[in-house]
Amino acid sequence: MVGAAFCHICGANRHRAATSAATHWLRHFDFLHAIEWNKVKSWFGLPLPSLFAFFGGIACLVVALAVGFTEAKDGGDIQAIQLWRMQWLIAACAAFLVGILFKNSKSAS
Repeated sequence: MVGAAFCHICGANRHRAATSAATHWLRHFDFLHAIEWNKVKSWFGLPLPSLFAFFGGIACLVVALAVGFTEAKDGGDIQAIQLWRMQWLIAACAAFLVGILFKNSKSAS
């Protein structure tokens, strides 16, 4: 049909601008295709949920270290910075614990 938004045979979108705008944000994840997850999983010997929890824990540790480099102006700021650091370290411990809980006995062998 003339002026139809979709093809009546296959259902494909007839407006190319709408299609490119809808998938525009997906190009930011193209780097994931270059990563071979099976190799990464075999390097660490972890299943995928445990691997993501491990990387999340590492990220929390990096942020906890980065918080230590923030500049404090007075005693209250020092206490706030220490509280932030403790919170990020607790989040790292929680992520590592989740990784341990998601690891099954079959992945150990």
